[in-house]
Amino acid sequence: MLAQLRPALVMIAIFTGLTGIVFPLGFVAFGKLAFPYQAGGSLVEAHGQVIGSALIGQNFTAEKYFWGRPSALMGTDPKDSTKQIATPYDAGESGASNLGPTSKALIDRVTAALTPAGTKPVPGDALTTSASGLDPDISPENAAGQVARVAHARGMSPELVRALVTQKTQAPALGFIGAPRVNVLELNLALDSTKP
Repeated sequence: MLAQLRPALVMIAIFTGLTGIVFPLGFVAFGKLAFPYQAGGSLVEAHGQVIGSALIGQNFTAEKYFWGRPSALMGTDPKDSTKQIATPYDAGESGASNLGPTSKALIDRVTAALTPAGTKPVPGDALTTSASGLDPDISPENAAGQVARVAHARGMSPELVRALVTQKTQAPALGFIGAPRVNVLELNLALDSTKP
């Protein structure tokens, strides 16, 4: 029995070392060498300071900024641990609201988002949350719908703001995977560095 057990234990130790330590560390090292920006978390810097990640949305609410998709993330209220409060874009959490089409909370939220738009068509991503609640991108149509508000709040011409949206619009990956998108953080940084 010991003659059969010993080779089995040796093989377990070898393959645990290879697949559990050597293989993952090799991929981490390759990632850091070949793709340092992505392996480091796709961090975005401004004035020498990290201000976010290109992969995690931020909760912009000022009129002078483009707004991301609604985020349905909820967290524990720091003042009362028995209650839940909205914690939009909290990178420590991830998840959707799971509200169905007959949910009063969902209908109220969508109705409130539709009211400022009036009768013009509103892109779906301006009304609906993403599955993660952390989506950093919006559709070019969503960004175009916000141009007038942002331009007015900044005292800029709508044409200049629209040109920035066009400049920051990313094509689908490899030309066919996904849809065109605009990273909200990068667009807002470009706005901050543009003179009216």
